[in-house]
Amino acid sequence: MARSLWIPFSSLWGPRGLNTVSLCLQKILQLLWAEAMAGDLGGACRMWSSLNEWLWHERFWLPPNHTWAELEDPDGLVYAHPRDMLAALPVALALVAVRLAFERFVGLPLSRWLGVRDQARKPLKPNPTLEKHFLTEGGKPKEPQLALLAARCGLTLRQTQRWFRRRRNQDRPCLTKKFCEASWRFAFYLCSFLGGLWVLYHESWLWTPAMCWDNYPNQPLKLALYRWYLLELSFYTSLLITLPFDIKRKDFKEQVVHHFVTITLITFSYSANLLRIGSLVLLLHDSSDYLLEACKMFNYTHFRRVCDTLFVVFSLVFFYTRLVLFPTQIIYTTYYESIANSSPFFAYYFFNTLLAVLQLLHVFWSYLILRMLYSFVKKGQMEKDVRSDVEESDSSDGEAAQEHPQLKNGEAPTDGPRRRAAGRLVNGHTPAT
Repeated sequence: MARSLWIPFSSLWGPRGLNTVSLCLQKILQLLWAEAMAGDLGGACRMWSSLNEWLWHERFWLPPNHTWAELEDPDGLVYAHPRDMLAALPVALALVAVRLAFERFVGLPLSRWLGVRDQARKPLKPNPTLEKHFLTEGGKPKEPQLALLAARCGLTLRQTQRWFRRRRNQDRPCLTKKFCEASWRFAFYLCSFLGGLWVLYHESWLWTPAMCWDNYPNQPLKLALYRWYLLELSFYTSLLITLPFDIKRKDFKEQVVHHFVTITLITFSYSANLLRIGSLVLLLHDSSDYLLEACKMFNYTHFRRVCDTLFVVFSLVFFYTRLVLFPTQIIYTTYYESIANSSPFFAYYFFNTLLAVLQLLHVFWSYLILRMLYSFVKKGQMEKDVRSDVEESDSSDGEAAQEHPQLKNGEAPTDGPRRRAAGRLVNGHTPAT
């Protein structure tokens, strides 16, 4: 059966290669389902074995003329094996527990010490009709919907608007939660960056990226590099686990894509023994991430100058590492120097595709940073994070203008006793004594 499913690898690179792969996978799944439904568990197991053998074929993962047998720990040397990454899941769960303890016993006291205070929120009167609309239709109804809801609930339009603002504020995270989350990420990114420097400082490929391909793929695994790699994979896996409970910003979808691409890059690079170039990618990202989290922490406090200084330093480091070093050193060496002594293979294309996706995310975030930098230069201080929602005041600008209209110089109020007295004087009447 395995022979009947075999497709020559050369056909995958033709014009109809993707269609060939799709048909192959579809046929495998159909046969697996048919044999499982027929009760032939032995046949299903054989089919799964054939699929596993096809997935881990050397031509997908290793350069031409290399096999997995070369990486089976000969002569006491240790090489990277894909099964090693299974340890990331329990470590990720442990990191979630460590994070909860850190935020409770370190982040929260630190926020109070730095003067972080949550904004007082006015109580919200229960209203089943408005609550149902908020949960089903959304929290920002348009004015015709507001008028209809106000009539159904016996409220004024202004009262209905105020209710929705207070309800939206209830779902927004408080400053203390934001500070604790940023403090945890700052602690990890800083420790990871320092640990990565300690692991890679004496390695030749840190200073000369072309050395990443020296004698590839026959590059033994070092224990310190494995532990650092495992910790990074576990951390990003823990971020996916806690994603539903973390603060959701406007770039939430981009963050999800970034986490999935990072996890795929780490896992794939480890499985294909691309640890050297993978370690450079991780170190380069960690070099600016801890500065961003430190900037967030001080943005929630009253230390504005510290926040502004950190933001400028972070912007310079981010632009240099993500827009200069990453494309000119990392992507250049993976695209050109990696195949200097061999022909392209599947891992070459797949790895470079993931790096290109990362670079697109770098450009997107650079645009957001430039917007904040423009505001910083224009106003003299850093504004809010453009990715975050701002807690709304109890009265909107429009309502405030209606309640307290702005007067021009020398103009009397349009209502109230002073305006009425001014009107009588204009009409030739004098106020009664």
